[in-house]
Amino acid sequence: MKFRKTKVRITLAEFFKINFDENNLWEYKAEEIDLLAELVNIIRPKNLKTILSVDLTELLQLLSENERYREALALYLRGILKNKKFSKILTDAGILTDSDFIFEVKKRLFAKLIPDQPEKDTLEYVLNQVFFIKTDPLWIKTIPQEQIQQVLNILKFRDIYVTSATGSPLAELLFSMEVIIHRISGRALESEVIKMVPEYENLESPFLEFQKEFALITEKLLEQTPNFITREDLGYKQLLILHKQCMDYVQHAFRNSEKYGISLRVNQNLLRIRQQLERLETLLPLLVLTNPEDAKKNSIQLGIDLITYNCDKTNVRKLINESTQLLSYEVTQHTAKTGEHYITKDRKEYFKMFWTAAGGGIVVAVLCIIKVFLSKMDTSAFGHAFFYSLNYSLGFIAIYVLGFTLATKQPAMTASALISALEADRKNKNADEHEKHQAFAEFFARVFRSQFIAFVGNVIVAFPVALLGIWLIDICFHYNLALTKWYTLINDLNPINSLAILHAAIAGVFLFLSGIIAGSVANRDKHQNIYYRIQEHPLLKMSFGRVRTQKFAKLYEKKWAGIISNFWFGVFMGTTGTIGVFLGLNIDIRHITFASGNLALGMYGANFNVSNEMLFWGIFGIGIIGLVNFLVSFGLSMGLAFRSRNIPLSEMRIVAGSIWRHFKRKPGSFFFPNFRAQSKD
Repeated sequence: MKFRKTKVRITLAEFFKINFDENNLWEYKAEEIDLLAELVNIIRPKNLKTILSVDLTELLQLLSENERYREALALYLRGILKNKKFSKILTDAGILTDSDFIFEVKKRLFAKLIPDQPEKDTLEYVLNQVFFIKTDPLWIKTIPQEQIQQVLNILKFRDIYVTSATGSPLAELLFSMEVIIHRISGRALESEVIKMVPEYENLESPFLEFQKEFALITEKLLEQTPNFITREDLGYKQLLILHKQCMDYVQHAFRNSEKYGISLRVNQNLLRIRQQLERLETLLPLLVLTNPEDAKKNSIQLGIDLITYNCDKTNVRKLINESTQLLSYEVTQHTAKTGEHYITKDRKEYFKMFWTAAGGGIVVAVLCIIKVFLSKMDTSAFGHAFFYSLNYSLGFIAIYVLGFTLATKQPAMTASALISALEADRKNKNADEHEKHQAFAEFFARVFRSQFIAFVGNVIVAFPVALLGIWLIDICFHYNLALTKWYTLINDLNPINSLAILHAAIAGVFLFLSGIIAGSVANRDKHQNIYYRIQEHPLLKMSFGRVRTQKFAKLYEKKWAGIISNFWFGVFMGTTGTIGVFLGLNIDIRHITFASGNLALGMYGANFNVSNEMLFWGIFGIGIIGLVNFLVSFGLSMGLAFRSRNIPLSEMRIVAGSIWRHFKRKPGSFFFPNFRAQSKD
């Protein structure tokens, strides 16, 4: 039997005895980083979760008791760190380098696989070789500050304020901050960014003033002795005020996205400016000394910051979270506003929802019949995908334009409206937690009963209309349209003998995506001023007149995003089966309203000679398909809405408890409005 040899980690005492005893083996490695990497690896904890802090007592004892160890290690570290440039870490690490989101993600992913290795005369090279594990900043921050100071004192390391000569740490720090400020000013003055804050157009730019003020402080620090400033320094106070104004400028631009929309490129530009301002916020205090003891503390803090930024430079998750949060907010804002129309308030709106859903059921029944016709066409797989998509898209657009309702389109819209309501409750600081969530539970009951009556209207009407349609075709043309397809039409609804549940989940994903598309198109059009551009189009005004052009612009603003969303939903629904055949996968879509129509067609195709078992599973399958459609689209939309508003998912447990208590108290309110209360009114 063979055993794998495991490398045993040596102790600190063994490390110093091997490398720093009288043989001075460290001198042969004086220009290499490996020795420092080995020392850090010995100190690095094996399991970060099991330790509260990293103790350097053993290292301090070894250095204090052995002069040879102390002097040799000091010489080695000075040789490794002498004149090492670190400005690039402060200016670039962890900060967006490009406004192209996809490029930035690819660059960071590639850097994770094959890390970038800078020139050996930079501190970045040293940190890449020594602190290459992403959790290194976490355990370093647990080391007691006093112990780090003791190590620096024993090794006779100086603080960063000793000199401001070229190449010194202080000069590198000032140069880094100057580079960041120049980059911020250039980016903030771009037309796309200025467009987001028209309120600042006639005001002095705080970024330019910040740049001028920092230039004065830099000149003072490089020329005067001592090389630091105090908190009472007027220039420093002015810098802090200007920094806050710059941050307010960026936050104002982000807030204006609700008014003007925002593109991914502008979002990345604003995000980069904010990241750079946050970087300056951590670096500015390093220029200040209140008392001499702070010199070592600031020097240590700079070192920890350098390690942290360097380890964080390939963080993809953080990049995606920061880059997509605002865009997801803008997308869900549109769906929230749209979703409000799908939530009934009283008995009148409740029955109106039923009739609009009934209209949607009629259109879907017609689409079911047309699809069976199209399935009999002698054409290619692409031809079937094209005509199926055309059928679905035109049908969904017709439902939308005519003001009808497709029940499964509601969850993706109403989820955002629910989160908006929850967000409003969370901001209400006067109410206690129970009252906040009680109000949300009542709102959820309204949403649920709106969904319920829409499902009922779709399903109840789609079945008889589809049955009537296929009967009329048979009467007029003596042709039973579903004669050869009835078994497939009914069996595909069976959640046991088919993949109906998976196919319903796929449809739920498409419903969610269609909501995202609607929000994205609305956000894009708002950011690009499409409505105003149509309204003021000279050729349109000349051809149709100002009034008609304005009406067209308003119609475009109100309907276009929904039309595009329904078009793509139809394409998704129509091409899934063909893509499944191409890939050799059994994937398709199942939609509750279409399932109801298909059951009617299947029963007529079989001349109603369907076994009770098959009929039961068909009817049961319709319910399961509707439930899965709802859960998947609603769940994905809720997740996106939570993400966009930074609401912790842990709050879902409290909210769910409030909904359950409200259901036990008033179960009927989840299905029907309060008729008695309204009749009294």
